[in-house]
Amino acid sequence: MGFMRMANRMLRGGVGLVVAAFALMAQAEDVSVVGLFADKAVLVIDGGAPRTVRVGQAVGRVKLIEVGKDSATLDINGQRARIGIGEPVSVGATTGAQRQVTLVSDVRGHFLTNGTLNGSSVQFMVDTGATAVAMDRATAMRAGINLSKGEAGMAGTANGVVATVRVKIAKISIGDVTLYDVDGTVVSAPMPQVLLGMSFLNRMEMRRDGSTMVLTQRY
Repeated sequence: MGFMRMANRMLRGGVGLVVAAFALMAQAEDVSVVGLFADKAVLVIDGGAPRTVRVGQAVGRVKLIEVGKDSATLDINGQRARIGIGEPVSVGATTGAQRQVTLVSDVRGHFLTNGTLNGSSVQFMVDTGATAVAMDRATAMRAGINLSKGEAGMAGTANGVVATVRVKIAKISIGDVTLYDVDGTVVSAPMPQVLLGMSFLNRMEMRRDGSTMVLTQRY
């Protein structure tokens, strides 16, 4: 009751701080700078797909003001913020929980987890030795990936040389973590799991403690 009486006095006095605070909470934005050029920057806003934005251009409530050597100045919800490349920033919220997932290794030391690939349910296995997220053709077809638009190639595996297709994966979700436009590789040989390679893991902060691994989304 005391808080409400104080809020009412502030509003009657024309200060309006309570309304402003709730407005900022409703308009919170999570923004990362993932690329910089002479007069534009590549931004990831609220976990969406990367967007190339020119100086002076706005995307929703985020406007690019200036581009520096290793950072960009943005106007976010009316607040100026200078954000370094690869640095995730939450502006306009009183709290900002990081999107992360915790994995536990199996008896062989492999980190397995269930998730979705373009909305299709799959099992992932963390593989820091894989350049990209790798899957077999059957998994790619279930996920609606158009192989005809990919780039054909060959790759050496433990089972010999196999045909591959380089593709873009529109969306990967694991727990609270969701990434968009992830590089992938489709191989001709059958695979028991989808390999969660570095095209996904490079966008994570990885922390391992014994049999537990925590992946925290960076951008």
